[in-house]
Amino acid sequence: MDKAIRQNTKMFAVLKGLLFSYIITAFILLLLSFLMLKLDLSSAIISGGIIFAYIISTFVGGFFVGKKAEQKKFVWGLIMGVFYFIILMVVSIAMNRAEPLPLGNLLTAFLICSMSGMIGGMIS
Repeated sequence: MDKAIRQNTKMFAVLKGLLFSYIITAFILLLLSFLMLKLDLSSAIISGGIIFAYIISTFVGGFFVGKKAEQKKFVWGLIMGVFYFIILMVVSIAMNRAEPLPLGNLLTAFLICSMSGMIGGMIS
């Protein structure tokens, strides 16, 4: 019974970590869109800003989840990063019905999200 309660608490921590991650992502993307409006940013800077948003937000979410987990913090950070990626891709597919997403970009985004979450969990 006690083990089930601890697992349930960890899953709530993952959900809170996801919420924090998406709030951070929204803030960074809002800042990036403001900079795009005021400045003439190149596509390389915009892509870098989006990758920066992925890294920072999943790192913070993984760090938060790692603080809540007593053991295997890196695994819980990894789980948070994978869930972040899954939600990101589901929303992206729902919004972009015209063309399929390139597999190379999907793999890169998956690695960025999962590894950043795992590193956040490891450092916590």
